[in-house]
Amino acid sequence: MRFVPVKSEEQQATLTLHRTRELLVRQRTMCVNALRGHLTEFGLVAAKGIGRAGELIDMAGNDAALPEIAKSVVKIFAEQLAAIQASIAALEKQIAGVHAQSPMSQLLAGIPGVGKIIASAIVASVPDPQVFKSARDFAAWLGLVPRQNSTGGKTKLGPITKKGDRYLRKLLVLGATSALRVAGRRKGALHDWLAALLEKKKSARLASVALANKLARIIWAMMTSGETFRKDMFEPA
Repeated sequence: MRFVPVKSEEQQATLTLHRTRELLVRQRTMCVNALRGHLTEFGLVAAKGIGRAGELIDMAGNDAALPEIAKSVVKIFAEQLAAIQASIAALEKQIAGVHAQSPMSQLLAGIPGVGKIIASAIVASVPDPQVFKSARDFAAWLGLVPRQNSTGGKTKLGPITKKGDRYLRKLLVLGATSALRVAGRRKGALHDWLAALLEKKKSARLASVALANKLARIIWAMMTSGETFRKDMFEPA
C-alpha cells in the first residue's frame, strides 16, 4: 500500500493556481467555440485556433450585413475573452514566481517539453518522489503506462491506463507533443529513440504518449537523484 504524502500549504496553494488556470482555459475554449458556431451561421469563418478569435471578432465588427443583435453578442464574447485572457496571464505570472523560488522546479524545466507550468505542477503534486519504487511506478501513477491484459500465459499490452492525475497526464502529453514537433531539428539519444519509434510506423499521437511516458520517468529520476538533464540527449542538430 502506498501512502499519499501530505502536501504543504504552499504546494496546495500552487495547485490552486494550476486548477484555476485550467478552469479558465476550458472556459476560454468554450467561448471561442460558441463564438465560432454563432458566426458560422452568418457565413463568417476563420481558421481554427484560439489565436483566431480576434480575427473572427474583427470580421463581425466590419461586416455591414451582420445584424446589430448578433454584433452585440459578439461584443459580449470579446469582453469575456479579454477578461479570461487577462486572468490566465495573471495566474501564469504567479506560477512563474513560484517556479523561480523552487530549485527543483527549475531543475525539471530543463527537460525538453517541460516548462515552468509542468515543472511547478509536478513539484507541487509530488512532495516525496521516494514513495515510488521506480520510474515505471511513477509513470503508472500518472496513468501513462500500457494496460496489461494477460491470458494463456501471454501478456498483451493495450492503451494507457489513464489512471491517476488527469491534469498532470494532460500537461505531459502536451509537452511531449511540443517536443516531438522540433525533434527533427535535434540530435542525441532522445532524438534517436524518437526516430526509431516513428520508423515503426507509430502515429504521432502514439509517439507523443510514449514520449510523455519517457518524460515522466526522466522527471522521477531527476527528482530522486538531483541530477540535471543531459542536454546532449536532445540538442540542436
